Amino acid sequence: MRANRGKDTGPELALRRLLHASGLRYRVDARPVPEVRRRADLVFPGVKVAVFVDGCFWHGCPEHYRPAMRNAEFWREKIEGNRNRDRETNEILWAAGWSVIRVWEHEAPETAAGLVSREVRARRSGSRPSPSLVTGDGR
Repeated sequence: MRANRGKDTGPELALRRLLHASGLRYRVDARPVPEVRRRADLVFPGVKVAVFVDGCFWHGCPEHYRPAMRNAEFWREKIEGNRNRDRETNEILWAAGWSVIRVWEHEAPETAAGLVSREVRARRSGSRPSPSLVTGDGR
């Protein structure tokens, strides 16, 4: 499992390239709330936006996830735990005033970049001062 990257995955890099080209700057693989042991793939600290690019297998994508045949109970619990931690992370960040954006790795990078860009610009302009959850792909 060490071959599965925790950061700098293809979908993350594609999203980062598009956001950077559009003039947005961010932190990579950073803790939005320093005292909380959770890391986001992209963090916009000034406007409190955290972006997560979730892998279809590791986060149980309803469209692409297929349960493992071997050691099925272990993997069911593992994926369920990941999904619970995702929900808990969302709640922690909302409570701290952050907007959370979650996109699946299979989503078009252009679509994901549009979601992120709109949220960051809305927070900058003050038109969306309260935290929100933005998800792609009908999540």
